[in-house]
Amino acid sequence: MSETMLYILLSLQEERHGYGIMQHVKELTKNRIVLGAGTIYQSLSKLEGDGLIRSTREIERKKLYIITEVGRLILKEEALRINEIYQNVEKLL
Repeated sequence: MSETMLYILLSLQEERHGYGIMQHVKELTKNRIVLGAGTIYQSLSKLEGDGLIRSTREIERKKLYIITEVGRLILKEEALRINEIYQNVEKLL
């Protein structure tokens, strides 16, 4: 899973629209990751197609999304994988 996808899933622990996700990821990463519109909407389409997120409703032409249960499981597995990597390289830091 790409870092972008991970942060989108993390951001969708609560219902958000594309721009809201972009702002939340920017805030979480302290401006390290700034998602562009093309990236966010392409990623949302892929995640929705894979069943990891779903659209919930539309407000003033803004489509809102939330993570699915499958998405939560995948996110947790990815967090465990990243933790394993961290444990293996921690002594290098």
